[in-house]
Amino acid sequence: MTSTAAPFPEGFLWGGATAANQVEGAFAEGGKGLSIQDVMPHGLMSPPTDGPTDDNLKQVAIDFYHRYAQDIALFAEMGFRTFRFSIAWSRIFPLGDEAEPNEEGLAFYDRVLDQCEKHGIEPLVTISHYETPLHLARTYDGWVNRELIGFYERYVRVLFGRYGHRVRYWLTFNEINSVLHAPFMSGAIATPKEQLTASDLYQAVHHELVASALATKVARELAPSARIGCMVLAMPVYPLTPDPDDVLAALQTDRTNLAFGDIHVRGEYPGYYLRHLREAGVELTITDEDRALLAEHTVDFVSFSYYVSVCETADASARTTGAGNIFPGVPNPHLQASAWGWQIDPVGLRIVLNQFWDRWRKPLFIVENGLGAKDELVEVDGVPTVLDDDRISYLNDHLVQVAEALADGVDVMGYTPWGCIDLVSASTAQLSKRYGFVYVDRDDDGSGTLARYRKKSFGWYQEVIASRGASLRR
Repeated sequence: MTSTAAPFPEGFLWGGATAANQVEGAFAEGGKGLSIQDVMPHGLMSPPTDGPTDDNLKQVAIDFYHRYAQDIALFAEMGFRTFRFSIAWSRIFPLGDEAEPNEEGLAFYDRVLDQCEKHGIEPLVTISHYETPLHLARTYDGWVNRELIGFYERYVRVLFGRYGHRVRYWLTFNEINSVLHAPFMSGAIATPKEQLTASDLYQAVHHELVASALATKVARELAPSARIGCMVLAMPVYPLTPDPDDVLAALQTDRTNLAFGDIHVRGEYPGYYLRHLREAGVELTITDEDRALLAEHTVDFVSFSYYVSVCETADASARTTGAGNIFPGVPNPHLQASAWGWQIDPVGLRIVLNQFWDRWRKPLFIVENGLGAKDELVEVDGVPTVLDDDRISYLNDHLVQVAEALADGVDVMGYTPWGCIDLVSASTAQLSKRYGFVYVDRDDDGSGTLARYRKKSFGWYQEVIASRGASLRR
């Protein structure tokens, strides 16, 4: 059945999300330097290459760099109130440690913002989204090195100074907790994962957290009307059985993600996190200035991605990793999985929203959620399209749970499903793993015209936005 009530508030920020390295292309244009993504042609599961290779789809991606006006117009046609995109750090500082920014890179994002303003779309900007300048990885070992805090501060000062009057919503780091599982992609840590010590990994985490707080401080100096959020990967963890040992194991696994929100919101390291560090033999180097930054510059809101839930058990031999997923977990026998092995759990989104709201009492923003699927371009009445009913069902069911969370009293700011236009997957570096409402004619072998086609889900989402959720099927 379809509800006739509009369960979403008038000011709800409907939109979609992308990342620069997955859509822009133009990897060597406009003065851009190399980023870590330029040596990750096969996704996060493969080791980085020595340099750029011709088989890296991200070199062209979907050519948003040249087609941004067309794409933003399509977003506006759907009714987007907000568009989440990231700024490529290596477009602004090609090496990452220069004294002066690259004007050509800054001007590109001026043009993107011009199009957002033309269509009345509120930008939601991610400052660092898995695209750290490669030079910072190879020269400094990424965020293991405290010097990156200063380079990041210089970068954000340029961004807030240039765009602070045009952009109200900012995210400091994408899925900051993912550094624990993908240290090169998330933390630009060049040391191979199998050689990386726990001390260096958690010191890198600390440096990122301090840099995030410092960005919040700088924003309040240079762009006082801006709202700064953290961004974490949300993944509810259920005990596999009612056995208390399984319940405790689920709690402890859940806390590995919750700790990042706790620190961003509460401004200090929680006791359970400190115990974990002690038992791992990790002694962090934390200055008094670090502690003051964390305590005094907490975030205005919490944003998160949500794709999958997992189960946990005290039996370590039962833990597995799904295809394309960076997080280990036990498959839930009650759930189905996507073609890439990610279990589909709409109710988990309501659980996460309530958990985060009860824990932090900060406005929440769902900035990634979506279904990666193999789409087939067909013709309907002579018009190319994709009949992506599976995607429509997935998004519908998740949005119904967001409506339930709103009814629970949770403060949800908005919803920007991932890959609102087809893009190159971060996990697998494929274009065949499609998320978008807009089909892009490009294949995994790099062939295609890059033409854009509206999928069936395009009109569905357009109606959902226009009706403020009243068109959702319950």
